[in-house]
Amino acid sequence: MNSGKVFLGLLAGIAVGATLGILFAPDKGSKTRSKISQKKDDYADTLEEKFNEFTESITEKFDSVRNEANKAVKNGKHKVDMAEAEVIDAFK
Repeated sequence: MNSGKVFLGLLAGIAVGATLGILFAPDKGSKTRSKISQKKDDYADTLEEKFNEFTESITEKFDSVRNEANKAVKNGKHKVDMAEAEVIDAFK
């Protein structure tokens, strides 16, 4: 299973558990709503941070693949140029 999916499932489970815990706590409604709002903000911040880490990771991988592809193209072009030079020399 993908570790990103496991993490998001775990995060969702924690959020649901925390929300249910707050809802069943014996506090006043305004205090409970304040706690829920604070937890929502905390989870939103965590989710945003993880999303940014994920996009940064994808960007790094994409850049790495692009650089490797560019190297392969340059290497291939160099080999074609060398082969072309050999063919030209062979006909002289």
